[in-house]
Amino acid sequence: MKVLIADKFEQSGIDGLKAVGCDIVYNPDLKDDTLVDAIRESQADVLVVRSTKVKKPMLEAGMLGLVVRAGAGYDNIDVGTASERGIYVANCPGKNSVAVAELAFGMILALDRRIPDNVADLRAGIWNKKEYSKSRGIHGRTLGLLGFGNIGQEMAKRAQAFGLNIAVWSEIGVEVDRAGLPVDLPLLVRLRPSSGYPVEPRVRVCATPEEVAEIADIVSVHLALNDRTRGLIGKNVFDRMKPGSFFINTARGEVVDYAALEAAVKEKSLRVALDVYAKEPSTGTGEFADPLIHLPNVYGTHHIGASTDQAQEAIAAETVRVVKTYVETGRVLNVVNLSRQTAATHVLVVRHRDEPGVLATVFDALRAEKVNAEETENIVFTGAKACVARINLDAEPSKTLLEKMCNDNPAILDVQLVPLGAPAASYHLARTLMA
Repeated sequence: MKVLIADKFEQSGIDGLKAVGCDIVYNPDLKDDTLVDAIRESQADVLVVRSTKVKKPMLEAGMLGLVVRAGAGYDNIDVGTASERGIYVANCPGKNSVAVAELAFGMILALDRRIPDNVADLRAGIWNKKEYSKSRGIHGRTLGLLGFGNIGQEMAKRAQAFGLNIAVWSEIGVEVDRAGLPVDLPLLVRLRPSSGYPVEPRVRVCATPEEVAEIADIVSVHLALNDRTRGLIGKNVFDRMKPGSFFINTARGEVVDYAALEAAVKEKSLRVALDVYAKEPSTGTGEFADPLIHLPNVYGTHHIGASTDQAQEAIAAETVRVVKTYVETGRVLNVVNLSRQTAATHVLVVRHRDEPGVLATVFDALRAEKVNAEETENIVFTGAKACVARINLDAEPSKTLLEKMCNDNPAILDVQLVPLGAPAASYHLARTLMA
């Protein structure tokens, strides 16, 4: 299987793919038309990218079966076109979570102690201990997490170690236990009360981002970019934040209304740290301009949240695991573009002997009544003498058709039709089981 890697990628990952038996084409500088040409000329089966944009012309250029985003988010890939062409899209979720959380906490401490300004003044030959001795400290304050996936949970772990209270909101909801604490929150801090830390962290699950903003001293964004989250954090959130509170974004620039954030910095003296921006250079180096970065108390980094050696090695290993499974089984791990809802209305369950032509009989019969198979699974029992096929159908086949299936092929032992959502109404047609 040929794998085209069109981005920077760890040598350990390249070696791992070669060990699987893949033929590797590695060119981290490919993009736009050159990537289209490379896909067409290489006839690659798998494309691996990090930040490189994978657009419709690229997906239509060759014979790709799988695109792997060597990272968590996949908004740089045209998932719609991939789905139309039957191309799997997979990612590597959770492998850079620690790296992003580490940067976010570095930003929190930098904002509180004004570390970049300290360094800049010292390098300019200025000693100003009087000014930089003014710091509030973060212990006992409330960290608001907008998003509670892998990165949000890593943030929560570190928040406990720093003695922070936690307020959480997630677009998909947060499952809580009987004590009202998020199920996914590891309770790490159980120190003696005399230490000054709570025995357990105080955690509040909020109904809206605005509720988080209202009670938090620090708001940190950890949302995936999608149609629901694009521009979600705007004036509605910033108006509820406390004057002088902290705002951190290490997720995606597009989830935040940066014009509204700029206004809030000026009006409410918010302290802000950003790793992502509304507009970023498409290459690793280049000119950059954003009015936010020139405001007092706004710090920025170069979209480096996932860029640690540990994270990149973990992502490379996960990419190898995804491709290896695809090569060896045809299955795709971490796939992001399989339909969770199909047009299926019925499930046809067929028990049959493990013989050639059985499923052909079934599909020929379905085609005669123009009933489409949405999904199919065929399970073989120990000894390879019998199987069970489960076929999701977009319409109800007739009783006559089911009887014809059994009559046309004696290897079909048993047929059961189950209307989805109403199993009690299932129709069952049995044939004498084999000896």
